[in-house]
Amino acid sequence: MPAAIDWALAERVAVRTAKTDDFARSYHYDSLAPDFAELTRTAEEQVAEATGLHSLAGPARARVTDRAGWVRGNIKSFQRLLRPVSDKLGERMTGPMAPVARRIAGAEVGAMLGWMSSRVLGQYDLLVIEEEDPEEQDLVSYVGPNILALEKRYAFPPREFRLWLALHEVTHRAQFTGVPWMREHFLGLVTSTVESIDTDPKAFLDNIARAAAEVRKGRNPLDEGGLVAVFASPAQREVLERVSGLMSLLEGHGDITMDRAGAADIPNAGRFAQVLRQRRQQLNPAIRLLTKLIGLEAKMKQYEEGERFIEAVERAGGEHILDVAWERAENLPTLAEIRDPQAWLARVRPPLPV
Repeated sequence: MPAAIDWALAERVAVRTAKTDDFARSYHYDSLAPDFAELTRTAEEQVAEATGLHSLAGPARARVTDRAGWVRGNIKSFQRLLRPVSDKLGERMTGPMAPVARRIAGAEVGAMLGWMSSRVLGQYDLLVIEEEDPEEQDLVSYVGPNILALEKRYAFPPREFRLWLALHEVTHRAQFTGVPWMREHFLGLVTSTVESIDTDPKAFLDNIARAAAEVRKGRNPLDEGGLVAVFASPAQREVLERVSGLMSLLEGHGDITMDRAGAADIPNAGRFAQVLRQRRQQLNPAIRLLTKLIGLEAKMKQYEEGERFIEAVERAGGEHILDVAWERAENLPTLAEIRDPQAWLARVRPPLPV
């Protein structure tokens, strides 16, 4: 049974939408691979010292790619992630219009990935692609043309900025390879959400009606996770809240670690962070709608909420209080606790002896 998405078309559209950046042909491009190979190793040492998380998967490996390479890697990840729902939809898509629907879906996914490829700077992809060579797994990727463009536009010191980026991505790798149960826990949450998506048209219409009711109450139903959250069942929304709570913790931890771990080597860290925050906000209305629809705006909120949570619990419980979260999945904060740090502290911190 064909999948619900024409993935080959999605790749072609994404690569075409991504375009070729002039910096891809810059002579500076050749400096990226050796720099990131070295700085990723440095970042790994600094992250381990700052967080106490030591990867159980061996040394981190860096790869510099262009936008088309990033697109192709993420097409594979999307195929694996969406396979359960894509197969379900594929079974329902019959008749003469089915090929057209698959091509439309492929074009939409491709356009989204193409736009994202022009914005992303680095990525640690924790999804395992079963068909890939082991050498293609567990890579810390950097999108060279986008990094060079920011360095040029804002006159960033290149090695400083590159170490700063490496710290963030290596922190994510440490979270998933240094906490033994984290990868399987996270993938289990995501998989259970995707596999339980209801492909019944009636359920689709019911979700539209519920979203309209939220709008009438003055709430934007896209704020907490984009279209995925809108079309989720009550049980799925409960899982999505757990995913959002976890991602807020991980993203906030990544941002805080990238500022702390390399503080002595990155005096411009504050300026880098300010420019990237402004970059997130400087989107035209159409692009801002897209980020809201696909959940990227909710992801941006995760950075801020996660940072505030970590700062609050450390003020109340000391700099090592966050270690409790890495002990077992039950200790992870919920989304409600991310927004109410004292509630998490009350739940996980043992009471003082009388």
